[in-house]
Amino acid sequence: MRIAIDAMGGDHAPQAIVEGVLLAAKEWSDSELILVGDSAKLDPLLAAKPDNVKVVHAPDKIESTDEPAKAVRRKKDSSMVVAGRLVKNKEADALISAGNTGALMTTGLLVIGRIRGIDRPALAPVIPSMKGAGTLCLDLGANMDSSPENLLQYAIMGSIYRTKVNGMEKPRVGLLNVGTEEQKGNELTKAAFPLLANAPIHFIGNVEARDVLEGSCDVLVCDGFVGNVLLKALEGTAGTIFLVLKQEFTRSFASKLAAAVLKPGLTRFKKKLDYTEHGAAPFLGIDGLVLKSHGSSDANAIKNAVRQARTAIEAELVSAISAEISRK
Repeated sequence: MRIAIDAMGGDHAPQAIVEGVLLAAKEWSDSELILVGDSAKLDPLLAAKPDNVKVVHAPDKIESTDEPAKAVRRKKDSSMVVAGRLVKNKEADALISAGNTGALMTTGLLVIGRIRGIDRPALAPVIPSMKGAGTLCLDLGANMDSSPENLLQYAIMGSIYRTKVNGMEKPRVGLLNVGTEEQKGNELTKAAFPLLANAPIHFIGNVEARDVLEGSCDVLVCDGFVGNVLLKALEGTAGTIFLVLKQEFTRSFASKLAAAVLKPGLTRFKKKLDYTEHGAAPFLGIDGLVLKSHGSSDANAIKNAVRQARTAIEAELVSAISAEISRK
């Protein structure tokens, strides 16, 4: 399998991207990893380049501040767009980028294209849960506005992802809402509820935000605006908790001793909430595998993104979604 990685996207590019790809290349020698970016900046970082790593030169890059649609149309030689063309032309089986989220979505739409029958692709990261398997949430930011039919497609795609990639036989699908009762919510969620209830999925009804971290469902469906607010709120809360814990455990000699005793448990807790363990979030609905890594991804996150891409490729995820949607 061949995986294209945007080497110039992300806060720590290209150093962290290259380091992550080298870790992945060592772990999975049967994968061809294609670093796409400025070869003048990449070559010095690849003094001992493994045989399964290659560089495709792309002299330009899309900045985090660039307007997505304009950047994709004008920067045709940027690392992200070139990597997208590799997927479009079947020269790569997947694309991974830690760069501009909007530009990656636009690359998926304009360069690779949508799966026939999908109106709007969705960004689907896994939110950690206390039960360990996490919750696949979609959409968490690709589309600010969604229709009930969009939410139905998100539910179907999310259910297929959990089955194919995570091996779940009957993933539980929930609709993010302000209450668990069927009649609760705004016009969007009230209209989406019966569509999900009659879909070929295991729909368990409405799920409140307070229950998401408990792992009350395996797939959580919402529109991109609400989903992104949920994601940022959880990220901010987790960051604040760890900051306060650090302050308290370093306040005195006694608290430092207590921290030493609790350190193994705190480390496990932090790992559960660590985005680098999940690697990347897929854009479901694109006619090619596109994965978005966190902007501040380190080498471990990139390695795990490659692992995630390999699993999705082996499961023929895109083909499975396409086949299911074509039956609707």
